[in-house]
Amino acid sequence: MEVGICKQEMAQKKKNAVLVDGVILNGPITDSKAGEKFVEEAFKVIMKEVIQKADDVTQKVCEWRAPETLKQILDLEMRDTGESHQELLQLCQDVIQYSVKTSHPRFFNQLYAGIDYYSLVARFITEALNPSVYTYEVSPVFLLVEEVVIKKMIEFIGWEEGDGIFNPGGSVSNMYAMNLARYKFCPEIKEKGLSSLPKLVLFTSEESHYSMKKAAAFLGIGTENVYFIKTDERGKMIPEELEKQVQRARKEGSAPFLVCATAGTTVLGAFDPLDKIADICEKHGLWFHVDASWGGSALISRKHCRLLHGIHRADSVAWNPHKMLLAGIQCCALLVKDNSGLLKKCYSAKAAYLFQQDKFYDVSYDTGDKSIQCSRRPDAFKFWLMWKALGTTGLEERVNRALALARYLVEEIKKREGFQLLLEPEYANVCFWYIPPSLRQMEDGPEFWQKLHQSLQYAQKKCGRKEWPEGFGTATS
Repeated sequence: MEVGICKQEMAQKKKNAVLVDGVILNGPITDSKAGEKFVEEAFKVIMKEVIQKADDVTQKVCEWRAPETLKQILDLEMRDTGESHQELLQLCQDVIQYSVKTSHPRFFNQLYAGIDYYSLVARFITEALNPSVYTYEVSPVFLLVEEVVIKKMIEFIGWEEGDGIFNPGGSVSNMYAMNLARYKFCPEIKEKGLSSLPKLVLFTSEESHYSMKKAAAFLGIGTENVYFIKTDERGKMIPEELEKQVQRARKEGSAPFLVCATAGTTVLGAFDPLDKIADICEKHGLWFHVDASWGGSALISRKHCRLLHGIHRADSVAWNPHKMLLAGIQCCALLVKDNSGLLKKCYSAKAAYLFQQDKFYDVSYDTGDKSIQCSRRPDAFKFWLMWKALGTTGLEERVNRALALARYLVEEIKKREGFQLLLEPEYANVCFWYIPPSLRQMEDGPEFWQKLHQSLQYAQKKCGRKEWPEGFGTATS
């Protein structure tokens, strides 16, 4: 009887089918029940293999395999026909197994690590909803969230008002700031292009992030027009050197327009003297940008916010909550002191099909026209949900704990033979040398450093073999 009913239903569907070019338009695109089942099973894998094992020190940080070996292990080939859910779930398992576990307690890499469960849930929500943050009508909640998060971040910088936008990375935030500074210096560039400009030059420290060079190249300013200012023994920009280079540029007929200070350099964790740099920027009428991608989170700590003394005098600030504060990657904001709509004036293209001015709500919430992107992720949401869960005091505790751990590590390094501290840190960066036993009795000098360099090269060569040395890649390495 049931078979007969099924045949009748199939016959009815064929009869009612709407065909265009041989395609049934009113048929199901996907099997929703099977899709829901796959999501359910995949979440079990994620929960077991990623979340529940996040703080398990008995697990490996990475099941390392050389590229060619990994290509053979993973089934990376795309085919004409789809594969079974069981095969896809196994592939999910393999992807997790051979990926780096960035939430592992012994993962140490460039300025990010760990897992925040609230931020993770926020990502699950936004991935499921799949929003694009450009107009209020399509992202009402996420635009309001971004507005309130930016406002709170601006308060911590010390501005009474301001503007901002979340971007895909601190490098993009720095590029935004550079272009914004150029637009403020010469607004006609937006219509007339580079031909309308004099030779522009900008200034940043020798220890600044490489994104400054990339931004200069991308924007047509040219890497040769980035003046790298000397730093002191701690990696901080020397203001007197900045003053000399600004005067030199002017004498050469160039047009200085921007100074980028760094609050938390990548290697040494140095904080440039923001107040003194601000004085020079005010004197010469230069846009003052602070790349606080790494160090900006210290603003939330009442104990450590002194590191960024003078940041309230900046015209723009890049700040990445996905670093010190553990918001999920990516979570990066560019914050601007100007509240007159400068961001929108600089980047607006006034796309009529998106940003109509006669909508039924306040169109100032349509923030997409002040972005270089069209489709944009709701990155502020993961920071917002985490902030709601932990409160400002919880975020402050994360900063204080990170710096306390750095201080603990420094004291341990000082006690241990074979370890040489490079300098006393002022942030979470701890720089040290490991001296092999064969070199510990040698005097400091050119020969010592040459041999130390050679020993490092040897270690790297050994680790570049097809198989890693015994124990490498394990939780105890």
